[in-house]
Amino acid sequence: MSNNLLAGKVGIISGALDSKSIAWKVAQKAHAEGARFVLTNAPLAMRMGEIKQLAEECGALIVPADATSVEELENLFSQATEHLGGKLDFVLHSIGMSPNIRKKKHYGELDYKFFQQTLDVSALSFHKMMAVAERQDAMKEWGSIVALSYIAAQRVFPDYTDMSQAKAMLESIARNYGYRLGKLKKVRVNTISQSPTKTTAGTGVGGFDAFYDYADKMSPLGNAPAEACADYCITLFSDLTRYVTMQNLLHDGGFSSTGISEDVVEALMKMNS
Repeated sequence: MSNNLLAGKVGIISGALDSKSIAWKVAQKAHAEGARFVLTNAPLAMRMGEIKQLAEECGALIVPADATSVEELENLFSQATEHLGGKLDFVLHSIGMSPNIRKKKHYGELDYKFFQQTLDVSALSFHKMMAVAERQDAMKEWGSIVALSYIAAQRVFPDYTDMSQAKAMLESIARNYGYRLGKLKKVRVNTISQSPTKTTAGTGVGGFDAFYDYADKMSPLGNAPAEACADYCITLFSDLTRYVTMQNLLHDGGFSSTGISEDVVEALMKMNS
């Protein structure tokens, strides 16, 4: 059911790879709520994914861009504002990649060149994106910029390795640039710390299925699905959250506030009996 929360609003949505992607769900929800937007992803990811199908469904223009390249981001924002007829109301940063995780390197044997790539793709790209938006004066006043994070920024999850540092940096960038853009343009910047989600990227982390089940048992509401995260993004793009900024917003069914749950206790007791 649509409430037209984004009627007349325009923006950029990055990171929609396939129908499992949170960004894919955000695009569908934004379209249903009346928004128009440009879709973007890295050229390689676009060849692997199904973004053209989503673009047809939502009537969206696709502008390929490597988010680590300032030049390509400049082209993205200039094309988006031209195509959409003016400044932007919202931007979604849904970008993350770790070569170390892909190569299954444990934390003690990280390849540091890979580590730098992880930080550049997963965190510094967020700074670059906002810096380009600032220089081009691409955002409307009271606009909203959102990035997707994970609680490994604050806690240790061994198989998440260097992505933990990337998410911590992402959240720090959101706070610092949120202050700057808030003072300059009343633009708000937030991150959403989402439950483990069965996306193509998420399931690539070692031991994902076991941790997904553990988080589900730990959360009184259960793991938040991708569709619910998309709903949360829509509220942050809307005018209903105009004074929410510089926050890391936990969208995890209560996982982050639960010490231990009855379900986990029962599972441990069964294992030890």
